[in-house]
Amino acid sequence: IEEQVLIPYPVMAPEQKETLHGVIDSVKQLLGSRDADFRKWDRAGEMPPEFVEELRQFGLFGLVVPEAFGGLGFKSAAYARTLQEVAKYDASVAVTIGAHSSIGMRGLLLFGTDEQKQRFLPKLATGEIIGAIAMSEPAAGSDLQGIKSTAIQQADGSYLLNGSKTFITNGWHADLVIVVAKTNPAAGGKGTSLLLVERGMPGFSVGKRLKKLGLRAQDTSE
Repeated sequence: IEEQVLIPYPVMAPEQKETLHGVIDSVKQLLGSRDADFRKWDRAGEMPPEFVEELRQFGLFGLVVPEAFGGLGFKSAAYARTLQEVAKYDASVAVTIGAHSSIGMRGLLLFGTDEQKQRFLPKLATGEIIGAIAMSEPAAGSDLQGIKSTAIQQADGSYLLNGSKTFITNGWHADLVIVVAKTNPAAGGKGTSLLLVERGMPGFSVGKRLKKLGLRAQDTSE
């Protein structure tokens, strides 16, 4: 079996490798001497907003956003290498960036309309808005077949969304939430859709922050 053909080792394009080196240097500059801060924030169970602003300024919320929308356009290898470097200093920071970049906007990157991408991706790239995905529920965990949330289309074409979610990574700070709900409950798993919900929409609220055994500085909420 020619393993290199079946499972090829990921090779980065030269220009992306050069950009990655710059990002790694920035990560070391930002995080390299803050061990005391990370310990303090873990004990407090909260990451200060001033530090989140620093993550924005260093461009760490735009890793996977295409360059056309103001991001770095990293592919999987460069993205994973960046998170590996961040996690070397603090896992809570890595999960904050990772949840925003992967699950927080992945549905939008894969399935969003051109209008939705133009509207949201530039702000997600700069960290002006932070992303999250609301999938888990108190009685369903991450079992999509078992979720109870529904989004029923109304006569005017809008959707009436009902339900609650829990254990949402970045939920406390998220400005844009991809909500998993059943738009056709009779169809089972095939009747499930992703809906873009913005903070401030009528009826949307954020519940309590959840206390965890680890990753305590990373915000997780109902």
